[in-house]
Amino acid sequence: MIRFDGRKVLITGGSRGIGRAAALMFAEAGADVAFTYASNRAAAEEVRAGVAALGREGLAYQADMADKVALDRAVGDLLARWGEVDTLVNNAGIWTYLEMGRMDEAVYRETVAVNIDGVFYVTNAVVPRMKEKGRGWIINVTSTAGVRGEALHSHYAASKGALHALTKSLAVELAPYGIRVNSVAPGWVDTDMSAGSFSDAGFKEKVRLSIPLQRIPPAEDIAGPILFLASDLARHITGEIVNVNGGAVLCGG
Repeated sequence: MIRFDGRKVLITGGSRGIGRAAALMFAEAGADVAFTYASNRAAAEEVRAGVAALGREGLAYQADMADKVALDRAVGDLLARWGEVDTLVNNAGIWTYLEMGRMDEAVYRETVAVNIDGVFYVTNAVVPRMKEKGRGWIINVTSTAGVRGEALHSHYAASKGALHALTKSLAVELAPYGIRVNSVAPGWVDTDMSAGSFSDAGFKEKVRLSIPLQRIPPAEDIAGPILFLASDLARHITGEIVNVNGGAVLCGG
């Protein structure tokens, strides 16, 4: 069984979906868990209480992923409390619509700011302490859109593709410090992010049938590979893009 006793985990976007599932799974495996959330305080408190109920410390920080000052403040407070963050899961992200030639620049800027800038800001804030400690695990949650592209969501796909390049670059840069960097690239997942699309039962069934394993996974099916990459079972894996999509996209990152 994978155990994380004594580990200190920070998850961005931890109040719902994949982030929520990962927070509870890390806590169940023995880790203390802190997470950021955008605005839903009630959902964040539910996750924090869930972590506490598992006997671990849970901390929630409200922060805009595009706000470097807010993120630096949150990480600074966390490091003052814990002394280190040894595991970072860059999960927070948004999925928005964009038709090229009719681009809404505000939507484009927000997507890039949350999906790319926020990852840089949080990673930049935790890496110095990881280097001092001589260990660290960073897992970026990306998307199959970053592997194959996605029509009408090109800015989203580009943001996730950028994280694939970041993952590979940091894997080499940080390896001498004992820090492993990987990513998990989900396909369709049954979470709040896809709820709008799945409100059409016919479309949801069409998606299900397009997946070779014939199922749309819950968030826990993505959280599991995240925990694996943060564990010693994956101690010789770094710079990898792990596609978790039921066989829907069979190509490398």
